[in-house]
Amino acid sequence: MTPSGERAAYWRIPGLALEAMDARFEQYSYPMHAHDTYSFGITDDGAQAFACRGGRHVSAAGLIMAFNPDDPHDGQAAAHHGYRYRMLHLGKDLVREILADATPGSTGLPLFDTPVMDNPALVRAVARLHTAVVKNAPRLVIEERLTVAMLALSHLAATRPARLPNQQGRVDLAAMGRARSLLRQRFAENIATDDLARMAGCSRFTLYRGFRAAYGFAPSEYQRDLRLRRARTLLAEGTAPSTAAAEAGFADQAHLTRWFTRTYGVTPAAYRTSLHREAR
Repeated sequence: MTPSGERAAYWRIPGLALEAMDARFEQYSYPMHAHDTYSFGITDDGAQAFACRGGRHVSAAGLIMAFNPDDPHDGQAAAHHGYRYRMLHLGKDLVREILADATPGSTGLPLFDTPVMDNPALVRAVARLHTAVVKNAPRLVIEERLTVAMLALSHLAATRPARLPNQQGRVDLAAMGRARSLLRQRFAENIATDDLARMAGCSRFTLYRGFRAAYGFAPSEYQRDLRLRRARTLLAEGTAPSTAAAEAGFADQAHLTRWFTRTYGVTPAAYRTSLHREAR
């Protein structure tokens, strides 16, 4: 659970794969997790430290963070008084649609080589979009600011994969890919290590070591993260936490609540309520 006095709030735009978050933390620490969206954040006060793509990074006030889809990262305060930050989560299809419309002929989705950038103009563009979402601005305003922010971000990105450093140098990426595909298909099931290793075509030890080297997670951690993502989607659609827990593969609602709160800084019920606080 998050310590008393620390907070996180969420907003979502119906019909758009766009979600905003505003949080203030001092003691709370995120475990390693990832999103299936692009995630762009502004640190407004203090500083936060996090691990991502094999390195340690710090985002101080005025800097912007850029996470690619499926980028594993954690997070904790890097200043004695904690930090406040704002975050936007954008679906991959939404990003693809914006860029295809604005830059016909473009190929591939943008990927960011560095998760922390110092770019005041970009900070302003992302902040204006965040404000529009939080203040329930007219749809035209939100979509115009979304396009401006996405184009500004895309100019700083590459169109090649950003790879995790391979410390071993001998990871069987094909085998790890088979294991990841199976987990994506059957994340809600109680899969045994032997079964996963057999499907991947490797030993259990090779699976554990190689999967972590390739994707930044142990297989069990990745499975839990997939379950959390599914539960988050269901909650955003208005599903009750107990139903979301069952459909996502958690043992019970208490298990979902414990991990959801630890990973996203808010309970499943509070997250669901915040996204349905008012009709837009």
